[in-house]
Amino acid sequence: MTATLRPYLNFPGTTREAMTFYHEVFGGELTVASFADLGALPADHPAADQVMHSELNGPVVVLSAADVPEGVAPVTLNRGNDVNLAIMADDEAQVRTWFDALSQGADIEMPLGVQIWGDIYGSLTDRFGTGWMFNVRQHSQGD
Repeated sequence: MTATLRPYLNFPGTTREAMTFYHEVFGGELTVASFADLGALPADHPAADQVMHSELNGPVVVLSAADVPEGVAPVTLNRGNDVNLAIMADDEAQVRTWFDALSQGADIEMPLGVQIWGDIYGSLTDRFGTGWMFNVRQHSQGD
């Protein structure tokens, strides 16, 4: 099984700027996909060009980030939920075990299930107030 834990930053519409800056500082490879790119919003929606997912994969720093447009995201951005712990894995059974265990007494923002981008994804805030995101890739990059 392959799984990694990484910080996942949330921004109020400034993800592209922030991640570009972090890329300039730390180097590595930066990928950015908007809500429209991933088919989550139509191209004419006001938040279509905001970032639904970005990744900075560098030799030292590995970050993911997204914008949290009001009325689109499953949560409202507040100080305290601007950083989540994201587990990116390839073993669905293991992820379901972790998700179910952390769900006890949690606020589930998005149940674990297949999403529009094709991966299995779910998010919750555990009983201690820590935000968790889980993604099981269902395709190889570039598909």
